[in-house]
Amino acid sequence: MKTVRKIELLAPAKNLEAGIEAINHGADAVYIGAPKFSARSAAGNSLEDIQQLVDYAHIFHAKIYVALNTLLKDEELADAEQLIWDIYRTGADALIIQDMGILNLPLPPIALHASTQTDNRSIEKVQFLEETGFSQVVLARELSIGEIKDIASHTHVALEVFVHGALCTSFSGQCYISQALSGRSANRGECAQYCRLPYTLHDANGKILESNKHLLSLKDLNLSEQLEELLDAGVTSFKIEGRLKDTSYVKNTTAYYRKKLDVLFEKRLEYRASSSGTSAAFFVPDPNKSFNRGFTTYFLHGRNKNSASPDSPKSLGERIGTVKDLSNYFFTYSGKNPVHNGDGLCFFTNERNHKRELIGFRVNRVEGNKIFPADMPRLSPGITLYRNYDHEFEKTLSKKSAERKIGVELELEENNFGFSLTATDEDFYSATITVELAKELSKKDPKANIREQLSKLGNTPFQLTKLSNRLTDNWFIPSSILSDLRRKVIALLLSVRKIAIQKPIKPISPTYHPYPETDLTYRGNVSNEKAGEFYRQHKVKTIAPAFELNPPAAVPVMFIKHCLQYQLGGCPKQGTPPKFSEPLTLTAGSHRLSLQFDCRNCEMQVLQ
Repeated sequence: MKTVRKIELLAPAKNLEAGIEAINHGADAVYIGAPKFSARSAAGNSLEDIQQLVDYAHIFHAKIYVALNTLLKDEELADAEQLIWDIYRTGADALIIQDMGILNLPLPPIALHASTQTDNRSIEKVQFLEETGFSQVVLARELSIGEIKDIASHTHVALEVFVHGALCTSFSGQCYISQALSGRSANRGECAQYCRLPYTLHDANGKILESNKHLLSLKDLNLSEQLEELLDAGVTSFKIEGRLKDTSYVKNTTAYYRKKLDVLFEKRLEYRASSSGTSAAFFVPDPNKSFNRGFTTYFLHGRNKNSASPDSPKSLGERIGTVKDLSNYFFTYSGKNPVHNGDGLCFFTNERNHKRELIGFRVNRVEGNKIFPADMPRLSPGITLYRNYDHEFEKTLSKKSAERKIGVELELEENNFGFSLTATDEDFYSATITVELAKELSKKDPKANIREQLSKLGNTPFQLTKLSNRLTDNWFIPSSILSDLRRKVIALLLSVRKIAIQKPIKPISPTYHPYPETDLTYRGNVSNEKAGEFYRQHKVKTIAPAFELNPPAAVPVMFIKHCLQYQLGGCPKQGTPPKFSEPLTLTAGSHRLSLQFDCRNCEMQVLQ
């Protein structure tokens, strides 16, 4: 029989509320931003909130990972060190980091995860991080299923892969355009999202190839139909993007992937969830109903033209039908999906500079297939309608929308001086409470009352799966004593579970194995002396400062797998030479960016 491998569904949380709901809706782990030094500076959380989330998650043996994944300056290292120790004291299970200088600080014994910002897309890089002491590595989103499988076959470290959510256009950790154009560093959690702007694309002769389109904007990732492939490729952790998303997004996407994985685990017994309990959602999860720009599998099965979102970086939502007839105050639509009062609808139109714009409007009321907008938009018959805000769905998610329970068996027994109640949960943790009580026969059959009193687990994280009454006779046990036994044994079982998850972790020791490169440019992201020390002890000979410290001139500021040359139908590697003159240029307002194509490595680079 194959060894059972524990698989993790990893959900995002911008705050405590979202984190708790992620756990309730089936997450095996949650990642959340630290108070400072997080790659989403707008999603920092207090230590008190992190502590509360840890305490709640650990009931279900779910884990909490704290993101402290920005580049640090020398003057910030002392604060970062103190913060890491404070996070460790909350009981958090791991730190997600980018800056290698952290490894040369005196660290507590806490697990370290290598952020996707460390640009993890080769066997050699992941092997290096594993040997360094990282317990989990977040792989680049651009990897194919074959590349993931190759990395897994050459390493033993847990591999984490994004399966859902927004896609950064540039390789994570290798995007400097925000710093170059605005002084806001993506590697320090302050990305200005220049990839979502509309650009005009010119060739070398000034010919406009594309006008006023979001040429660097991508659709959102959705690998929900490829989970089994990823499991078999060696992935351990399935990550949902979204530390800036609202709680309803977290509820919906987490419940959706939980359901998908549970179905897989039923037929693939060599895999199981890494945490405890069963989540029951009180709604039908559907990722189309949460924020999305349309979906793509990106490069999982090779390059394709279905990854771009050039018409709009806004949420498109779900397709609901087409416009049929128009009136002054309403229109009719044709489609199977019902529309509700309060819904937000949108459509693409061609009005300005030949640019398809996404126009949204709110539904005031609905009568059959007649839709009365709050303000009548400029529609025409045949236009496709999308719903990017489902009022009824959001209303459902604004309430309690899931419940998570751990299975527990209770066994009531007698002994020489009274009675005992033993609780054994689905993970086989057990607790027993005994009470001294003289044995007296009951005047009526006590079995029904015993079951009623011991089954009252409603406000606990447990649900009764089996009750064994081992009494040899119809002994009388007062209801108050039965209730007290139940409360105490459940409290003790929770304590046992809490102790069981507190497994000691060996602190990371200094290592000296060679880094895959001997010379680091600004792309090495070395922003402090501790990071420099780390790379020097790993045989790196020359180290340039990070872009944020000393921006070099005339260098690429984005490194992108997504290729506009390919999108335009001119890919030399596929035997279709470009039909335009290079170099190509992107313009947006006063910004002018040059493109160059590294066809050998199948990458596009953007230069300031």
